Amino acid sequence: MKTAIVTDSTAYVPDDIKEELGIHTIPLVVTIEGKAFAEEVDLTTDAFYELVRGKGPLPKTSQPAIGDFEALYEQLKQDYDAIISIHLSSGISGTYMGAVQAGEMVEGIDVIPFDSEISACPQGFYVMRAAQMANEGAEPDAIIEELTKMKKTLKAYFMVDDLSHLQRGGRLSGAQAIVGGLLQVKPILHFEDKVIVPFEKIRTTKKAMKRIADLLAEDAKDQLLDAAVIHANRYEEAIEWKEILEKKHPNVDFTVSHFGPVIGTHLGEGAMGLGWVKRRGT
Repeated sequence: MKTAIVTDSTAYVPDDIKEELGIHTIPLVVTIEGKAFAEEVDLTTDAFYELVRGKGPLPKTSQPAIGDFEALYEQLKQDYDAIISIHLSSGISGTYMGAVQAGEMVEGIDVIPFDSEISACPQGFYVMRAAQMANEGAEPDAIIEELTKMKKTLKAYFMVDDLSHLQRGGRLSGAQAIVGGLLQVKPILHFEDKVIVPFEKIRTTKKAMKRIADLLAEDAKDQLLDAAVIHANRYEEAIEWKEILEKKHPNVDFTVSHFGPVIGTHLGEGAMGLGWVKRRGT
């Protein structure tokens, strides 16, 4: 059985990997001063941060139209027997439900939506694992079983410079944002039950990064991991952090990823995160 792997732009899978593994991507949309851009199609990440820096109103983000999903699925059914469609957490976006609805509208192919319950590069971990297995000829059920197993070991923590982006975008409760602002803290955030919640409140960025690194170290003690340092326009700091972590954890395969326009709208410039998952076959 030939299985297509679909994701959305918020997985931020590098173009060369998408091409190599045959991953199909549907973009979310970011609207800046009334002009809509398809993420990573009409607007690069670097251009986005340059465009919004110092501006007043936050950009707005929106999920792909169901018709866009339907059109992609109709196209894919010409060459594939099944589609696994992997998307950002249903707790912060309607994208997953759009995939569900579109899948029910397309006849002649089995569409299996998968809620990653997360976003950015950790979502990409699921996508790349699924695509590798699909290319090896794995059945859809086996791929979904592997993705479900991954949820037990996949973790991600991140911090933001300014909680107001998450608050105004409705991705963090107002009370939590106000408390964070009053205490002048750098809270560590994570996904829990599909939504973004505080994990711990830390006083400084340096201490927050150390705490996240300590959480990684706990899991890296006795297993091989794939990990990603994820940044919102903090490339040099991300590279530096990656190099420090690599020296401490030779059993972890690190990469550097980014928060693109859609996720960057809600986290704000300067956000930094770290995600990891148990390596396949270990």
